[in-house]
This record gives sequence, C-alpha cells and structure tokens, in this order.
Amino acid sequence: MATKGIVRGIVSNLVTVEVDGPVSQNEICYISVGGVKLMAEVIKVIGKNAFVQVFESTRGMRVGDSAEFQGHMLEVTLGPGMLSRNYDGLQNDLDKMQGVFLKRGEYTFPLDENKKWAFKPLAKAGEKAIAGTWLGEVDENSQPHKIMVPFTFKGEYTIKSVVAEGEYTINDTIAVLTDAEGNEVKVTMVQKWPVKKAITCYKEKPRPYKLLETGVRTIDTVNPIIEGGTGFIPGPFGTGKTVLQHAISKQAEADIVIIAACGERANEVVEIFTEFPELVDPHTGRKLMERTIIIANTSNMPVAAREASVYTAMTIAEYYRSMGLKVLLMADSTSRWAQALREMSNRLEELPGPDAFPMDLSAIIANFYARAGYVILNNGSTGSVTFIGTVSPAGGNLKEPVTENTKKVARCFYALEQERADRKRYPAVNPIESYSKYLEYPEFQEYIAKHISPNWIEKVNEIKTRMLRGKEIAEQINILGDDGVPVDYHVTFWKSELIDFVILQQDAFDAIDAVTPLPRQEFMLDKVVSICRTDFKFDTFLEVMDYFKKMINIFKQMNYSEYESEQFKKFNQELDALLKERM
Repeated sequence: MATKGIVRGIVSNLVTVEVDGPVSQNEICYISVGGVKLMAEVIKVIGKNAFVQVFESTRGMRVGDSAEFQGHMLEVTLGPGMLSRNYDGLQNDLDKMQGVFLKRGEYTFPLDENKKWAFKPLAKAGEKAIAGTWLGEVDENSQPHKIMVPFTFKGEYTIKSVVAEGEYTINDTIAVLTDAEGNEVKVTMVQKWPVKKAITCYKEKPRPYKLLETGVRTIDTVNPIIEGGTGFIPGPFGTGKTVLQHAISKQAEADIVIIAACGERANEVVEIFTEFPELVDPHTGRKLMERTIIIANTSNMPVAAREASVYTAMTIAEYYRSMGLKVLLMADSTSRWAQALREMSNRLEELPGPDAFPMDLSAIIANFYARAGYVILNNGSTGSVTFIGTVSPAGGNLKEPVTENTKKVARCFYALEQERADRKRYPAVNPIESYSKYLEYPEFQEYIAKHISPNWIEKVNEIKTRMLRGKEIAEQINILGDDGVPVDYHVTFWKSELIDFVILQQDAFDAIDAVTPLPRQEFMLDKVVSICRTDFKFDTFLEVMDYFKKMINIFKQMNYSEYESEQFKKFNQELDALLKERM
C-alpha cells in the first residue's frame, strides 16, 4: 500500500511532509494543490517527517494538503524516439506542451507510443542474456538504436523467443525471457531507470585513451580531450562559452550529442532551440539536430528542476553508451546546478561550506563526473560518454568553490579569459592557465605516437613553454619599454605571438577555419615549431615586428585556404621565401 502524508511546512519549494509509513531517500511523491498534482522528490528523512523538493511552483500550497508517495525514485523513460526531442529536466516533451509558459502539474510522456519502428532481431531463442544484452535494433535517425534487456534485471536469463523482423510500437512485446526459476518475463522497447543511479551494465571501465577530435585547434593540439574524458570550461560572461560549446557539439566525432541547459537564461535556451535545427552536421551532411537531444531548464523554472536536468541528461547518455555509441554530453552551466544545491541546502538549514555551498559539494560534483567514461560492454563492444561542462563563476573568479571543486575531478580545464576576449583573440582560452591531464597518460601518449606522430607531445609541450616565455617577456616590455629589452627578447615574444595567431586563434564563423582536421593541425604545428626553433638575425625591434607581422599574415591566409589546395601551396611557398630572407 502506498505511503501517504500531510504537508506540515512550506519554505518556497522545500516542503515538510508528515508520513504515515515508510519512505526512502530520492523517492517521488505527488502533492495535491487545488486539484493539481505536483511532483516532488524526497531529499531528507527525519523520523516521521520527509523533506521534499517540489519541481514546480508551490504557490497556493497549504499546510494540510495531502501527498502520495510512489515507491520509486525519479526515473527517465528510455526507448527509441528520443533523438531530435526537446525535453525539460523531468523529461517532459516540450513540443507537446501548450502555450508559451509551462502549466503547473502538466506532465507529458517523452516518447511516441503510436509510431511503428522497423525492428531487426540480434538475439536468438535459447541464448543466455543479462541486463544490457542486445536483443535487436531499430533505425533511429540513421543511428542503430539497440533494444536491450532492461537494466533493472538481476542475474542470468534464457531467451525464450524474439519476434521476427517487422514493424512494432514501443509497447509491443519484442522478446520473452525466462529467469532461473522458470518465470517468464516480457520485454518491450521501453524501460525506466532512476536518474541518480549510474547505469553499470558493462564488463569493464578502463582508462580512456582515444583522442576525441573536435576540429578546434586550441583543444585538439594544445589540450586534447579524449573519448570518455571529462572537461570543463569556466569563464566570465561574454567570453565565448556558448560559441565554443556549439563548435564542439557540431564538430566532435560523436554519434549522439546531448545538450543540458540547467538554469540557463531564456534567451540562451531560445538560441539553442533556433540555431541547432539549422546547423548542418559536417559528418553526415544532414541536420545536426537528427542526432541531438536537448534537455532545457531556464533560470525562471523552479531550482529543483535544475538539479534533475543534469541527472536526466547523464542517464540518457549512459543509455546510448550501452548501445556501443560515442556520446558527447554538454552541460551549461553547472554553476547554476550548484546554486540550486546551495539553495536547497540553505533551506534545510544545513551547515554551510565555502560561499554557503553545501559541505559535500566536492563529493556531489565528483560522483557526477565519475559517471562519464569509456566502457567495454559485456559483448566486447565499446561505448563512451564524454562530458564537458561550463562554469559561470561570478565576476570571472576562478577561485570560487564550483570551479575549484570541478578542477579536482575534470581532467581538462579550458579557462576562458576576459582579457583575451576583449582583445578579440577567440577562442579566448588562456593557453597558460588551461591544461589537459590526458597528455600525461601513458595510454594516450602511446595512441598519439601511433596515430599522429611520435614527437607530437614533445612539440605541444614546447609551444606551451614558448607561450609562457612570451608572456613573461611581454610583461618586461610593458615595464621597460621596447628599447629597454634586447632584440632577442622581441624575437622570443613574437614567436609566441606566431603560435597564438596561427594555432590558438580560430574563426568559428568561417567555413574552412572553423574545422581543422588532424592532418592539417599536424602540418601547421610542425611548420610553426620549425620556425620557432630557427635562429633569426635582426638589428632593431622594429625589424622583428615587421617581419613577424608579415609571417603571421601569410599564415592567416593559409588558415582560410582549403588544405593542400593551389592557394594553400602558394601561401606556403611565400612563407618559405620569407624565411630564407632572414635565416
């Protein structure tokens, strides 16, 4: 029998419910307010009192209102038909909602129950199966969507029957399994899974090592992220977080892209909804939206829904990973998710940590980031969830708790800098503050040496050192003036500027420069490093400046030219002729 309760206290969307039976952490309940049922989640239980966070506005709720507990955690519905959808944090299909504003208590089913899918069986009767075993597949927007044994199943099952190839709806029985006791279990194309629990239906989760190519030079060349890796992009407002996220989403070598907007301003969410359907997928030539799922929560929605949205997105990503697909999950911005955690913690009157964030903020962020990763499935196939979050630190302060705690767990750190953005040096990723821990992984070093070049990482470390030296000399020139430092110092400074203009800066709105394939990145890196290693002879700092400005200009023309085209080769010859003048 379902546990019931009575509302005893209301503090905004934190509601105290006195219960008449057992309730568990993260259990879902519905509170009746004027004939409308509002969804809520248990976040703390003390004696007879359950503290629940309501995912809706609590306006009009009164002490004495009734609540009914559902006996399950917050769940997502998993099955074919999620690609191209726009969901909110509770997986309501936003396209099915009426009007501009969401109505309180209105919940929609996230999938199409009437659509027929062309099913192709992959398993046969008599075979053994466990949770996550592929029973068959359907084509979902040209992606092979695997129909799996539900993740909630425990132990080993025997497949009694699988339906023949044909068209079926998501609720049709597609397989019958028998458990160890001989009980029959019917399996459809749909299953449910609690969002706060990681899906662990895989054999092994080794350290990831394959480069995830994004076409963004400052990432691929300088601070690479890998398939199943984690990274985050902190930066003040106006430094280009959204443009960089769009570039990565569009260009990265991923099968599925999931965008989680948790607590974003409405105009930014509208931008995602209007821009993504127009973006063309460079890998397939079709619309990028065909392999994208958007989970949207704006900043005027209740704070509790922000927390749900990141978990909903991650659970859907893990579901597609279990099919052997490469998933890219982008969350914007995890700062607002952390702010939602802070708000609920404060209302519960818990002991505050730094900046009033929860004391266990570090553990919450670490547990969430740990759900990303590269896995080997039970059948030997591989899948991955690559997670990149953005952080919006107040006033660009990278020492605040969310940035600091995310730094501890994310392997890649792309620090967007206001100064670089003001100087129109985009992407405004600070090359000295930013890093990728994957450069230190022996598995990644071996992969790069085999697939790109044995001395690739050595060259990357060299250009990072040269950027640091250039910054130090720039500070000296600012203090002492151009005449106050030796000419050799100017040469070192301009070599760092060459690296900045040619490799780090990139035009996201140019058809050619927006995406740089790895062979081109390797060619340009080799060219720039060989120039940086060359000894030049100059008499005055003005000669140095004029010479390097000419060189940078030719390089920029090369970046805007099709790789290995006649125009590209012509600029390369001009560059070689310019180098001979001073060598």
